[in-house]
Amino acid sequence: MKKLRLIIMLIFVSTFSLFAQISNFRAPSYPIITHDPYFSIWCGDEVPTRCETTHWTQKPMPVRSMVRIDGKVYRLMGKSPGYVPAAQSIGAELTATQTTFSFLQDGVEIRLSFMSPLLLEDLDLVTRPLSYVTWSFVSKDKQNHAAEIYFEISGLATVDVKTQPVTWERKSVEKLDVLKMGSKEQPVLQKSGDDLRIDWGYLYAAVAQNEMSSSFIGRSEDAMIAFTGRKQFPDMVESDQGRRVAEVNPVLAFNISVNIQAKAKVEKHIMLAYDDILSVEYFGKRLEGYWRKKFSGMEELLKVAEKEYATIKNRCDLYDKDIIDKAEKIGGKEYAAICALAYRQCMAAHKVVKDENGQPLCFSKENFSNGSMGTVDVFYPAAPFFLYLNPELIKAQTTPILDYAESGRWPWPYAPHDVGKYPLGNGQKYGGGEKSEDRQMPVEECGNMMILAAAIAKTDGNADYAAKYWKTITKWAEYLKEKGFDPENQLCTDDFAGHLAHNTNLSVKAIMGVASYALLCEMRGMNAEASSYKKIAQDLAQKWVQAADDGDHSKLAFDKPGTWSQKYNMVWDDILDFNLFTRNFKDKEIEFYLKNQNRYGLPLDNRDSYTKLDWIVWSATMANSNQQFRDLIKPVYSFLNETPDRVPMTDWYWTKSGEMRGFIARSVVGGVYIKLLKDKLAKK
Repeated sequence: MKKLRLIIMLIFVSTFSLFAQISNFRAPSYPIITHDPYFSIWCGDEVPTRCETTHWTQKPMPVRSMVRIDGKVYRLMGKSPGYVPAAQSIGAELTATQTTFSFLQDGVEIRLSFMSPLLLEDLDLVTRPLSYVTWSFVSKDKQNHAAEIYFEISGLATVDVKTQPVTWERKSVEKLDVLKMGSKEQPVLQKSGDDLRIDWGYLYAAVAQNEMSSSFIGRSEDAMIAFTGRKQFPDMVESDQGRRVAEVNPVLAFNISVNIQAKAKVEKHIMLAYDDILSVEYFGKRLEGYWRKKFSGMEELLKVAEKEYATIKNRCDLYDKDIIDKAEKIGGKEYAAICALAYRQCMAAHKVVKDENGQPLCFSKENFSNGSMGTVDVFYPAAPFFLYLNPELIKAQTTPILDYAESGRWPWPYAPHDVGKYPLGNGQKYGGGEKSEDRQMPVEECGNMMILAAAIAKTDGNADYAAKYWKTITKWAEYLKEKGFDPENQLCTDDFAGHLAHNTNLSVKAIMGVASYALLCEMRGMNAEASSYKKIAQDLAQKWVQAADDGDHSKLAFDKPGTWSQKYNMVWDDILDFNLFTRNFKDKEIEFYLKNQNRYGLPLDNRDSYTKLDWIVWSATMANSNQQFRDLIKPVYSFLNETPDRVPMTDWYWTKSGEMRGFIARSVVGGVYIKLLKDKLAKK
C-alpha cells in the first residue's frame, strides 16, 4: 500500500511540474474532444466561460458545465445561461492528451479536464472514439463543502445542420447510465466535402450509476432551469423526439452530486463517445473504425473504458510528461508547448479503419482546404508525428496510395495526389483526377512517397515494406531521375502560391527522392542499383548548388536571381544520412533565415509575408545548433500565444500581423515533431 501511494504521489508531482512548464502558454484554441474529423470539438478561449465550444469548422457544438458550491451556482464552461455568474478562472493548461481549465471559487479549487487518450503507441486505445471529462475538487479553505456538477452536450454534435431532426434514448448498461442521440434520417456516408459535420451514427454520454444524481435528454433550457433552481430534471418529452435540433435544442445532460472533504481531493468523471457505424468508403467498400476489431459495439467499449479509467489516466499523465520533457530538452519550453498543441489536432484530422483483413488503414482529411482524403502532400508534412510515435500509422496512410497506384485505375506514371474526397475514397478528385493531367503534382507526390518509403525503412531497420511495392517505387524513382531536377511549371504542396517552374525547393525534394531510392536499394542488397542512384543524387546535388546559389542564400527558382525560399525539404539530408549538401551550405541558409524573420516567423519565401508553420520547424531543424533552432521557432510560439484568431492551430498565417491567412485544424501540424524524429533516429 505504501508503495502504491508513493507511485501515485510521484505521478501527481510530475504532472503538476508538467503543467507548470506550459501553464503560461495561451493556445489560440483548446482541444477538448478530439478523435477524428467529425468528432472534434474545441474551446476558443483560455477562460471557457467566455465562449461556446465549436466543431473545428467553427460551427456551434456547445459543451457546457456548471457547478453548485454550498448552494451557489457558477458556470465552468459556456456562456449560457447568462444569468449564472462565471466561476473565477485561474488558468488553462494543455498537454498531448489532456486540456484542463482551473477555477477557484468559494474556497474550492475546481479542475475541469478533458482527456482524449490518443496514445499512438497503443493502436487499440488511440482508435477508440471516446473521451473522458473529469471534475476534481480540492478544499482550499480546509472546510467541507457540498457541491453538484451540471454537464450537457448539444445534439448539434450529431447533425450537419441544425434543421435536421434527431432522436434519442436512455438505457442502463452494466452499472452505467447511458444516454444516446443521433439524427433521425441516418444518411450513412451519403455526402463528402470539407465544411461538413457528421449526420449519421450516435453520440453517447455515460456515467457510473453510483456517481449519479440524475440524467436527462431533452431541451437544454429545461435542464438548465432545473439545475439552477435546485429542482429535479423533468421527464423526457416524447413529442420532442424526431424534431429538428433548431426547434428543441436537445442535449444529453447529467447532474452529479459531490461531497468535498476538507482534507481530500475528490473526482468525478463521465465518458463521451461517438459510434459512426461505418467510417469511410474505400473503393466501394464501407469500412468500420479500427476500434471495432476489439469491441462488438459501443456498449462494450463503454463498459471497458469505465473499468480502465484510472489506468488510462495514469498512462496519459506519464505519456504527456515524456513528450514534453523530450521536446523541452532539445527545443526549449516553446517547442514543448508547440508539440503539445499539435498532438491531438494532428491525430484528430485522421480516421483509422480496419480493412477486410483487419489491418489498419489511416486516412487524413484535408481540413479547411478541399476535403481531400488521404492526400499525399498532407500526410507527408504530418509524417514526422507518426514516424516518431508509431511508424505503423504512416504505413497505414501510404498503403492506400500504393494500392491505388497498382490497381490499374491510376493512369499516370507518377504518384496520385489523393484517394478521394473525405469520407468517400473512390479515386482521386483533386485536379484532373484520373481523367487529365490538369493541376497534378507529379514531382511533389513522387518525391513525397519516395522519401516516406525511405523514412519507414530507416525506422524499421529494413526495406521490407517498400519491397512489397517495388515495381511502383522503381517507376516513381525513374520519374524523379528524369523529371525532378528542373521541374516544369507545376504545383507543389504549397499550391496556394500557384504554379512555379524551376522551383528549387521542389528540386531538392526530387533529389531527396532519388537518394531515398538508393537507400532502399542498399537495404535490399541491390548494390549496383544503390551505387548508381547514389551517384545520380550526388551529381544532382552539386549541380543544384551551382544553379541555385544567390550569394548568401539560394534562389526561389533557378531562373530568378534576387529571390529566396525556405528549403525545408533539405531536412531529410541529415535525417536519412544522405549528406548530399555540405554543412557550410546549410549554415549559410540558416543564417539567412535568421536575418529575414519577421515578428511571428520566417516567411515561406520572398513573394509575400505569409508562412507555413510546419515548414518553419522543418527549416529550423536543419540548424547546426539547438540555439539556432530555438531562435527560429520562438516566433512561432509567439504567434500561437498572441494571434487574435481563436481557432484551432493554423499552419498558414501572416508573419507581421500574426493573423490567420487560411487553414485550420489540419494534420500537417504533426510536422513540428520533425526535430524529435531527427533526434531519435540520430541515436539509432
